[in-house]
Parts: sequence; C-alpha cells; structure tokens
Amino acid sequence: MTDHPYFVTRLECGMTGEVLPVGVLHNLSPKGYPIVVRYDLAGVQRVVSKDALRERPQDMWRFRELLPVRHGENIVSLGETWTPLVPLPRLQKKLGGGEILVKDEGRLPTGSFKTRGLAMAVSMAKELGVRKIAMPTNGNAGAALAAYATRAGIESIVLCPDDTPVVNMAETALQGARLWRVNGLINDCGKIVGSGKEAGGWFDFSTLKEPYRIEGKKTMGLELAEQLGWDVPDVILYPTGGGTGLIGMWKAFSELEAIGWLRRKPRMVAVQATGCAPIVRAWQAGARHAELFANAHTVAAGIRVPAAIGDFLILDAVRESGGFAIAIDDDAIDAARTEVGGQEGLLLCPEGAATYAAYVKALAEGQIRKDERVMLFNCATGLKYPMPEPTAKLNKDAPIDHARL
Repeated sequence: MTDHPYFVTRLECGMTGEVLPVGVLHNLSPKGYPIVVRYDLAGVQRVVSKDALRERPQDMWRFRELLPVRHGENIVSLGETWTPLVPLPRLQKKLGGGEILVKDEGRLPTGSFKTRGLAMAVSMAKELGVRKIAMPTNGNAGAALAAYATRAGIESIVLCPDDTPVVNMAETALQGARLWRVNGLINDCGKIVGSGKEAGGWFDFSTLKEPYRIEGKKTMGLELAEQLGWDVPDVILYPTGGGTGLIGMWKAFSELEAIGWLRRKPRMVAVQATGCAPIVRAWQAGARHAELFANAHTVAAGIRVPAAIGDFLILDAVRESGGFAIAIDDDAIDAARTEVGGQEGLLLCPEGAATYAAYVKALAEGQIRKDERVMLFNCATGLKYPMPEPTAKLNKDAPIDHARL
C-alpha cells in the first residue's frame, strides 16, 4: 500500500499523560499503564475530506491518517474488509424498542474482531523490527496473531487456558503459531508470557501491553460512523473482557468529533457475564479500578478476563459517555443465541449473544429507552463455537408421516 501523510505526534501514558517517544518499542508506560497514540488532528482535518475517503477501498486501512503505520510497505493484510450492519426487525418489533443493529465482525479474515487489533499491532511490530512475539489468549486473539505474524514472517508463541474452544486452538496452530495449553485462566497465561520475556527473547503482545491494538480496534468506530452517514447509534453494547475495542471506539469518536466529522457520541455499555464481571462491580462501586474477579467462569470465553490492565480506560469511557456496565448470566446468553438465530437467521457467538441479552434486560429495566437506536457487536462468527447437536432423525425404510415434517 502507498504511503499517506503521517500524523502521529506522540505516545502517552493512559493514566499520567507522560509523553513517550514515537518510533521505538514500548510495552507499558514507565508507571506500568497502557500507552495511547496521539495525532495531529488539526493536520488530519486540513488534508482529509469525506469525499476523498469515499474513493478509497472499503477496508480498515482507508483511515490511514488516523492510524499509526508510517510506511505502507509495513501493512500486514489478509483483506480486512468492512463488516456489515445487520438489522433485527422481528426482534425490534417483539421488544417494542428502537432499531437494533448488529455489527457482524465475524466476517473478517480470521472470523473475529481480533483481526483488527492484531493486524494493526503486527504491522507496527514489523515496522519496529520485532522478530518474535508471545501472547496469552482466550481463543480468537491467538488465532489472529498466528495468522498475521505468519503473514509478516514473525515467529509467534501463544498460550491459552486449557479449556479454550478446540477450534480456536486448532486454527492458531494451523496458522503457524506454537500453541501451549495452560492449566489456568488468561491472567495465568499472561504471567508466564510476562515472566519469560528475557529468557524467551520475545516481545509481549498481551492485551494493552503495547500501544497499537487499540488503534486497530478503533477502526470499528471509524467504520460504523461512516456507514451511518457520519452519525452514531444512541447506545453501543460491547462484550467486554480486556476492553480494547470499547476503549478504541471511544477514542475514535473523540477524534472524529475533534476533526468536525461527528456531532455527537454514543453511550457506551460494557457487557460482561455474571461469572466474570470485574468491570461491572467497579462501575457499580464508583471505583476507578477493578479488583481481580475470583473463580471466573462463563460460556462466553472471550469475556472471561478476571483482571483487565486497561480497567480505568474502560470505566472512563463508560462514565464519560453516560453509559453503564451490565452483567448477564450464562442461561440468558444461551437463550439469546437461540432466539436471534431462530428469529433472525443470524448466528451469534456467545459474546455477541451477551449483548443482545443485555439489551433485553436494559430495555426492560429502563436503562435504555424504547426510542433509542442500539448497536450490538457480534465479535466473532458463531461457527467457531459449540452448537446443540441435532437429534431428529428419519428412517428411510419406514413409513414417513410427511405432514409432521
């Protein structure tokens, strides 16, 4: 891809604002917090127009002036196309609320929204000379890292909890990563990655332990705003584990507002499972940080994150937007997946189903008004997850009652 004007001005600590140099490798800031990329937004406003943008391919790289890759030759791509906004008209009518849209991120190359963050982070790793990467995962992020690292010619090591969905482990290994199953949760995997940096000679790619995954996930916000004619839904419900996408979208909306392309911002809702809800607890308590959630468990493996290093950034976005955090139990998640599939023909992953269940609950409890347009995020294709085995059978050699079929 060709080079575009480059507008990154600095990196800064997400907590303290300490300025850090561009063009060198960083994990966390010197104070141990996630690092955020900042741009010359006035410069972006001067050189980019909506009309010019319309001439570019409909992919996540169309927003190059608001992205951190300096040289186009370093972009690592597998075809990161726009993802569709799918309405749910039958369920809207049933619930009596406003328009329901689903942004279906399962259409991306590795089948999940992790594609965005890892495509960007690996591209920056390539630009900065990284040759070996290690990362913990609950499944989809590991698959995305494997694909993009292999594409870039970078060695990758992925650690996952022992009960990670088999399809995620298989695709990760098949796409070139060295995969290791760990008898613990994702935070346990992360400790092994962090403690082995020197001995293993790898760069730690854990969620928010490098600055650029946020910038990849940010493209969800840039993209949906453009898809809606430079507007946003009233409410976005987002499945929240590490929270990179929620943080990134809030950053995207703030940047679009600063360059004059967005008149308003949505309310952001962090959706978690009752079996792993550290952000919900912190939001309810009015805390800036979330405590470790003990004995975390949920069928939605992607949001089973007992402790998020970017907890304060998630909570800041939720509070600044006037949003909230909500927890949904596993039975409601399973029921939501069945209902959306059966009523609308859209197969959600468990994490995506959690956002629909959260909407139903929030609508009933008055946290979302009936005139508000909402957007749910289906963060991965439902085909990656276990489904009930069909049991109905026909015997071709016996009389068949066709009327009952």
